[in-house]
Amino acid sequence: MSAHHHGEYKVHGGKLVVADLEVAGGRLVQVSISGDFFLEPDEALQHINDALGGMPAESSHAEFSAAITAALPPDAVLFGFSADAVAVAVRRALAKASGWLDHNWQIIPPTPLPTHMHVAMDEVLAHEVGAGRRAPTLRFWEWEAPSVVIGSFQSLKNEVDPDGVRRHGITVVRRISGGGAMFMEQGNAITYSLYLPQTLVDGLSFEASYPFLDAWVMAALDKLGIQAFYKPLNDIATPEGKIGGAAQKRLANGGMLHHVTMSYDIDADKMLEVLRIGREKISDKGIASANKRVDPLRRQTGRSREEIIEVMMQTFMDRYAAVEAGFSEEELAAARELVATKFATGQWQHRVP
Repeated sequence: MSAHHHGEYKVHGGKLVVADLEVAGGRLVQVSISGDFFLEPDEALQHINDALGGMPAESSHAEFSAAITAALPPDAVLFGFSADAVAVAVRRALAKASGWLDHNWQIIPPTPLPTHMHVAMDEVLAHEVGAGRRAPTLRFWEWEAPSVVIGSFQSLKNEVDPDGVRRHGITVVRRISGGGAMFMEQGNAITYSLYLPQTLVDGLSFEASYPFLDAWVMAALDKLGIQAFYKPLNDIATPEGKIGGAAQKRLANGGMLHHVTMSYDIDADKMLEVLRIGREKISDKGIASANKRVDPLRRQTGRSREEIIEVMMQTFMDRYAAVEAGFSEEELAAARELVATKFATGQWQHRVP
């Protein structure tokens, strides 16, 4: 007797798509797609069900989506959903893809760590989630030392000014995710990392995964009176300009890191002494040297950094039933080991000359 499989997917800004199906001999049978979407003509729904029937249960998201698209009559109109959305619902029914509420989330509140430990902890926790040893987790960073964190593929000499770094006592580290350089001091930014299984973003394009993983933080900013939105690929902006940026790294074991840094109250003059931000970037970011601070979150909310983090944590807890947690001794030991063998080494630091 084959077991019944049920999957649901709510399209961002669209409708709910539901997949009910069974699996026999490794293939889909008894497929029934339903939902509150609109579809013309009526019989197109049967075409979708028929296209999925008989497909291998191990098919990829792209294979399901292509089969549906190929089976639809040329005059079919899908409103509030898409072939991709149906594929996500099917993959969820087969437990190949997951939704936020399929996981028991944890939150690690702001915890001070040396900067090398922060980037090492990103790798350790993403790996642990991928291995199934840790629940998916949201972690807020806290700074011990003024720091520059550069992207995995950035050139150290192109990004960082050695004189400025020496003068201001800055720790420079390279992280495992791509993206740009971040300048951090105590209290000047809000940084968080999400560690999740890649099943959560199954079927989403790289670009679509960014706003999907930060929908909760947009809701938190909304509560604080900030209308934030994504500027592709990885910038978070408001009508007044950029407030932050995101970066991701997908690990081979199925774990994934997504992290975001937002400016709370940055000393722009010091930042320009420490980072070699080219004129190209400055014109884009609207920073003039006379403008002493980059403080969109402080200015736009009038709230303390601690209050903003509190609202973010509470929003995440309310949405996803997350519980507070901390680091295990094993995770701290693994991160210290990674600092010694990787993140504090010249080889990693100068990985890109």
